[in-house]
Amino acid sequence: MSETPSTSYSVNQPNSSESEQTLSTRHFNVTEPVVAKRICFYKSGDPQFNGIKMVINNRSYKTFDALLDSLSKRVPLPFGVRNISTPKGRHSVTNLEDLEDGKSYICSHQRKMKPINLEQASKKPLPWQISRPVSARRRAVQLARENEDGFGHRESKITTPRKILVFKNGDVRLRRTIVLGKKNTQTFEAFLDYMSELMQYPVVKLYTTNGRKVPNLQALILCSGAVVAAGREPFKPSNYDSLGYSRPAKLLGIANRVYPKANTKPESENSKKWKVSVLTSDTPSAGTSSKVYITLYGDHSSSGPIFLDGEEGKLFQRGNEDIFTVITGNIGHLYKIRIGHTNTGSSLAWHCEEVQLLNLLSGEQFSFPAHRWLAWDQADGEIPVELPVLQQGQPVLPVTVYEVHVTTGELWNAGTEADVYISVYGERGDTGSRQLLRSQKSKKFLKGQTDIFAVEAVHLGHLYKIVIGHNGLGSGNGWFLDKVVIKDPTTDLDYTFLCRRWLDEGQDDGNIVRELTVTDWAAEKWKFQTGNTLQFYNRLTRGFICLSPDSKVDALGDKKNKYGLFDVNVKRGNTYIFTSNQMPCLALALANGHVIGKVRNTFTCCELRVHLQPNGCAILESARNPGHTVTFNLQGEVAGETTGYAGFSQEFVVHVKGVFHHGAIILLNTSLCQALSLRPDGSCSGAGQQQQESYWKVHKIGSGLCMFESVRNPRMYLKIKDDQCNGTGTGDEYCHFKIEKNLETGSVSLESVRNRGIYVGLLPDGQTKPVINTGERNIFFYPQVIKFGREEPMGTSAAASQERKGIGESQLQPAKAQKPVSQSPSTFPPSKEMRNPQGGECPLPSHDEWKVSVLTGSAGTEANVALWIYGDRGVAGPITLGKDNRKQLFLPRQEDEFQVANEDYFVIEFLCELPVVEAGKPIYPIVLYHVYVYTGDLEQADTDSAVYLCIYGKRGDSGLRLLHKTGMRVTLQRGMVSAFEVEAVSLAKLQKVLLRCEASAKSQYWYCDKVIVRETENNLEYVFSCERWLPFVSQGVIHSEIELYPQGKVYCSFMKVRSVISNYSEEIWAEFTL
Repeated sequence: MSETPSTSYSVNQPNSSESEQTLSTRHFNVTEPVVAKRICFYKSGDPQFNGIKMVINNRSYKTFDALLDSLSKRVPLPFGVRNISTPKGRHSVTNLEDLEDGKSYICSHQRKMKPINLEQASKKPLPWQISRPVSARRRAVQLARENEDGFGHRESKITTPRKILVFKNGDVRLRRTIVLGKKNTQTFEAFLDYMSELMQYPVVKLYTTNGRKVPNLQALILCSGAVVAAGREPFKPSNYDSLGYSRPAKLLGIANRVYPKANTKPESENSKKWKVSVLTSDTPSAGTSSKVYITLYGDHSSSGPIFLDGEEGKLFQRGNEDIFTVITGNIGHLYKIRIGHTNTGSSLAWHCEEVQLLNLLSGEQFSFPAHRWLAWDQADGEIPVELPVLQQGQPVLPVTVYEVHVTTGELWNAGTEADVYISVYGERGDTGSRQLLRSQKSKKFLKGQTDIFAVEAVHLGHLYKIVIGHNGLGSGNGWFLDKVVIKDPTTDLDYTFLCRRWLDEGQDDGNIVRELTVTDWAAEKWKFQTGNTLQFYNRLTRGFICLSPDSKVDALGDKKNKYGLFDVNVKRGNTYIFTSNQMPCLALALANGHVIGKVRNTFTCCELRVHLQPNGCAILESARNPGHTVTFNLQGEVAGETTGYAGFSQEFVVHVKGVFHHGAIILLNTSLCQALSLRPDGSCSGAGQQQQESYWKVHKIGSGLCMFESVRNPRMYLKIKDDQCNGTGTGDEYCHFKIEKNLETGSVSLESVRNRGIYVGLLPDGQTKPVINTGERNIFFYPQVIKFGREEPMGTSAAASQERKGIGESQLQPAKAQKPVSQSPSTFPPSKEMRNPQGGECPLPSHDEWKVSVLTGSAGTEANVALWIYGDRGVAGPITLGKDNRKQLFLPRQEDEFQVANEDYFVIEFLCELPVVEAGKPIYPIVLYHVYVYTGDLEQADTDSAVYLCIYGKRGDSGLRLLHKTGMRVTLQRGMVSAFEVEAVSLAKLQKVLLRCEASAKSQYWYCDKVIVRETENNLEYVFSCERWLPFVSQGVIHSEIELYPQGKVYCSFMKVRSVISNYSEEIWAEFTL
């Protein structure tokens, strides 16, 4: 140990929440007149720096520190401008009053100044005034002349390898990271040749990022970490600096500028003054040339990093004791310190023996034994070290080694070669910024890889956020971070921080540092909306949770067990009540640690809190008794004192019922942030964003069979045909997919119905491709419902390519619809099947075998015939009636029997509705509905596009009917009222109508004012207000159909109806006999 300790003074840069403090107070005479001083500032030791000319008065700069801050932004120094002196460096300037008008001064980040030739520096032309580059020969002559004057610099030699980032002039996207070493820096010309080979274009000149020329190796070494390589062209300004590649210290939490003794700020009443003694051990090579800083933590706040400055080259040497005086705010009772260094200079490693603190106000003394290396290549590789306060020889808080699991996403080019830093925040402070240096894997941060790091810190208590980022250096510095999981060995808790975003200046929002809070399972929140029906699958028992009528609960149910369905009821936040779908009075409950069924709303034990795990599973915890969870053993029994907890599971895969209901809008997610999307060229990719371009509309065509239509591009379907998988399908059989659900993962696979065993798969680049199931995850899609559909198609009204029934239409007289009306042929996919006896699957609600007999009258047909069957629980159909030999069907006066449905598409030309007849009478009458469609009086409100209508009632629907006149579409004219008649089996009380307008161009859009439906037999009138354009755009999606609900109901008694067709300038009256 040295007998004579060195003494120096330094002060902290406090937290942003506290006011800045200093050691001395400066006073200004406000009665003096405002005097402007014109001054030029130069950079210490840099004759190539052209100087900064500034006008200074006490209005532009209130304090000397404000001037230092301004100069720090304009003079490139590693730690900002901290000292100003006269040109020869003999006299230091500490006050604004000391500056003289018309003089020049030198700026430095150190106390020691390096003088320069001001006469030569002032004559140097500015970079943008140079018309041609300096040749190598001319540069050598200039250097020789400078050496003759005594102010030149010899070519410097690199003793310690150093990273530097090189940008292409004018193109920030082209950049390379190089390491300055002895081999590539023999001469400046050799370095330019090396750069030319690396950048793949001739490099003649180097500039700093703000446009100053780098003329030699000495200037290159003094650069801040990034340069711009140019040919013979002049410097091209760009946002090189804003990318932040060369400033990891901002993430580190190190101050951009600190205040040395001469420039400290005044003390406040609540400030504290500390004497800091730092002992460097006597171990060989224990000293360091790096900048050392210290941070003090109290129960009120922290001091922020404080640099311990002094005479360069004499601090923190082997065996020395260095003493400093620092000032902090009122941090409260001290409980830990952090000491570290910047890892710069010629001697990076440092062996710290001990740190001693003395509170100069209270007299409290603290000793922090360290006895460890602070170096990346020594011991555990940690540079900063945290030391807790000792009381009676024991730490007040334990030192914990956190296990940090960093998962890089599965996206292509998701990995990074940059240096990654993390700062962890908890109830008891933070870790400071730590570089994630030593992974258990040979290469860090690769695509899809999870790297594990150790971060040692005084225990932080409950963690609530992290800040993670990188320095932007490296050939592939962009990084897609999936998540970070921190394991606390002291409390045995795991904290998950989901990111799922790019940390890349060229992707996402361009940020390379992100603040992440503990995950709140937002990605799965859509499953837990009120009204959803859920199933909870347990991977251990391979069964679903079931709540029996006797209130017993087990985890042995299959997916068709009706007692395994639970309806969601939101209480607050992530607290829910899950009621039995079959017995709404019972709910899943945790009472006294046992899982049972309880009457809902009578006990708080029915309230369960949902915790989403990193693997996507959910844990159900009692809201009343935290720590009690829904748990089952291997036998599917509720785990408890009698059954034991050996081999138990408390995690469940949550499945939502109704995902693939007819008309649903869904996402087919391929990763946590990507989804299957349709591209403009008709191809499909699994790398689409989880936004509207990836929305698909579900068309249910049978049990477990669906089609997927693009919402953004209607009538474009996902298909597999001719060894291609894309979105150019037209709705034919190549667009049929069987949904295979994976209970273990919650994913689904899409198998082609036409090509059995062939699935929609993803290539490594995300493109879709027909593949076979090899057990890989490239066929897994994770559905997410944007809008739920209905369980069964209501007639033909919901599918995109459904057949439309004919409606007679007339402007003056409605046509009758009782007789079949010919239409243009259209195709329709079967949505319900009728199996033959060998099929083994019955489509109808009763699960019975059905035989259909059709008796043809005096005229036969060779057309396709389809059948819909309506019951009190839904509808079955369309069902194709056909056999192998079609010429033998539907002959005059022939009866045909059917038991088998044809799954192929068919053409519908004639359609009528028939009620069931019992005892010679129909159970429901055929009703003639009078429909009046009002077109608005807006400009271009008329349309000649196909318009369809479907009426819904308690007994079903009328089917989607084309509005036409004797088989021909007509124009719905502006300001006109068009009358139609719809004949259908009685729908009972009407509930809504659906309007659809198929306009191919915006000029064909239609403005509908309202629709009136009259039922003459019951003297009822229903008014459905529309008052909008069709199609219409909602949230960026074009909707061609809209559902209208009755606005009012009028009872009337009449024999004749007067229908007015008005264009608001004249009125025409017509009478229609009802």
